[in-house]
Amino acid sequence: MAEQLNRDNMIKSPEELLNILTAEAMGDKCFEHILGFIRPGMTELQVAEEIERTLFALGAEALAFDTICVSGANTCLPHGMPSDKVIEEGDLLTMDFGGVYKGFCGDMTRTVGIGCLSQEQIHVYDVVLRAQLAALGRCCDGVTCADADAAARDIIDAEGYGSFFIHTTGHGVGREVHEAPRLAGNSPDVLTTNMAVTVEPGIYIPDRFGVRIEDLAIITDFGIINATKSVKELIIL
Repeated sequence: MAEQLNRDNMIKSPEELLNILTAEAMGDKCFEHILGFIRPGMTELQVAEEIERTLFALGAEALAFDTICVSGANTCLPHGMPSDKVIEEGDLLTMDFGGVYKGFCGDMTRTVGIGCLSQEQIHVYDVVLRAQLAALGRCCDGVTCADADAAARDIIDAEGYGSFFIHTTGHGVGREVHEAPRLAGNSPDVLTTNMAVTVEPGIYIPDRFGVRIEDLAIITDFGIINATKSVKELIIL
């Protein structure tokens, strides 16, 4: 059954969009900091706590949602919670987080590598990145949410990972971190200027590893304004 999302105020005012942009900028600053913080031997919980501490230090009034910070086999869980698992060489590490500014949420996800990665891990990351860029490129005023979802899903399907893309491509963001519209194949919605939506395809190979990359996009009549500025090319720490 599809998640029931708040359908009020899908189209944001300029002031609301500015608050969302500010919240997402906190996430970018937080990610920049956390790249210098992560070390093999730390636990997922230690990194998650530093993410949250940093968001509050940057001015967040609350967390937009419970921080996701998972490594190794735990990255195959799209909504996995941080644990005492130690982050090890050869792990992928997925971090999904956001702060709240003046009542509006930020939301971003980055997956990074720890030490030497396998060719398969690198390939899956590349597939997800190409899918995410394709979906971002498809988002524009007047485009259906189903078409935006298909832009990502078609690439992942073509690479043979379609059964491992187990959630929608994105969702609206505002006062709640999950709002309408849904970027999904069965969505009736059409993207409209001044909507704020995430674009976050992922591949999750059970008991092995997963990759997700998420940006927050503002819809315009010429494409998007990407509120998430953090680098997306694979980072290996």
